[in-house]
Amino acid sequence: MLRSRTLLGCAAALALLSASARGADMPGYPPEPPSLPPHEAPPVVENLGGWYLRGDLGYALGIAPDAESAAPFPNPTENKLSNGLFVGVGAGYKSRWLRTDATLDYTAPLKYTGSIAAPDDTTAKIEAVTALFNGYIDLGTWYHMTPYIGAGAGVSQLHTFDYASTAAPPFTPGLSHTQWNFTWAAMGGVGIAIAPNLMLDVNYRYVNFGDVETASDAFGAMTLKRLAAHEVRIGIRWSFDDQPFFE
Repeated sequence: MLRSRTLLGCAAALALLSASARGADMPGYPPEPPSLPPHEAPPVVENLGGWYLRGDLGYALGIAPDAESAAPFPNPTENKLSNGLFVGVGAGYKSRWLRTDATLDYTAPLKYTGSIAAPDDTTAKIEAVTALFNGYIDLGTWYHMTPYIGAGAGVSQLHTFDYASTAAPPFTPGLSHTQWNFTWAAMGGVGIAIAPNLMLDVNYRYVNFGDVETASDAFGAMTLKRLAAHEVRIGIRWSFDDQPFFE
């Protein structure tokens, strides 16, 4: 009897060991929980370009380094050009660090003054409408501010009127003259993001209008040489697409 119980116990032990071995050897036993698909973040779309509109206001400091009278009249000295306001609009495209735009500016009349026989005895007024194609290089963005440099070239329509002088022609009153000149500019500034699609643009621009003539009468005309201006400008650039300034 004791022997039979012993044999049954051994058989049960062997069965348990065999089941354990089979469980260890069988793949997927015990069954593993199903694997979950990896979590994928939505793709990040980085918008680094797009079309924009711009508007600018500013103050122009006029430069008139020289003037030339018709021969044989003496040339003016102490040439000066007054300061004045201007307004501009434009449209452009930004592609990463490169921007281009076309601008149209109106400069309110600036007063020219020169001296021939007496101080400030020669005067005229000049107004300008300037169309430029401009290119800019953005130099990086820090704290939502993007400094840049740029240059532009185009044409200006220059209107000269109210010329008056008793020492150099034209002596006929009431004459005016309009001409087109090649014009170039160099600028630098900073764009400051104030909304995802809106930038405040603060910049300096040097613009060179070239030589400008007054109207002419029988005695000749006055030529204002290398007319130019230093401009302090503030404007707004509005982009059609949100820019990643607030990430």
